[in-house]
Amino acid sequence: MLDPATLRKARRHLGSADPILARLIERVGPRPRELRRGGSAFAHLARAILGQQISGAAARAIAGRLTSRFGWPWRPEELLATPEADLRLLGLSRQKAAYLRDLAASTRDGLRLDRLGRLPDERVIEALTVVKGVGRWTAEMYLIFRLGRPDVFPLDDLGIQTAMKRAYGMRGRPKKERLRRIARAWRPYRTVACLYLWRSLELPT
Repeated sequence: MLDPATLRKARRHLGSADPILARLIERVGPRPRELRRGGSAFAHLARAILGQQISGAAARAIAGRLTSRFGWPWRPEELLATPEADLRLLGLSRQKAAYLRDLAASTRDGLRLDRLGRLPDERVIEALTVVKGVGRWTAEMYLIFRLGRPDVFPLDDLGIQTAMKRAYGMRGRPKKERLRRIARAWRPYRTVACLYLWRSLELPT
């Protein structure tokens, strides 16, 4: 769990292991991107599905409409009771609406999201990716923002790729193997490095 003591240890480790990240941490300050949001396990996973393949701003706008309609945390029975056409009016694509309703049905029918916190990271990913619409990226967002796991590196996240390209002065699209190689020095606190990288996208260039 990413408690304050773990965050302090992570900052010390990252600062000594990677001078570029050390400068970025100094610019951002002691508080990186927000770690956790209140709400149920279902609501967290639904929010992660919502954020797939769209910008953070677009995801926040749609999430805000859903919260205005249903309150927070979102509940599976409410999503199942809402016609797809109404979900589409809130900004969801047909595919996203189907994914959220499928997750709601799976939760209603016995998917025990509350038990995932007992499993190691890869087992959590395996358990979640059997749900329609949940890929590795979505499972990694759940590991980070719901379970607070300290050493997750979502390599396919566009924000991480963009932030690393900027911070490390890369030209062109970053090669994943290079990103993976850089991130090795961050273990066992890759999550914290990513929180700082996401936050760095809000800083002036």
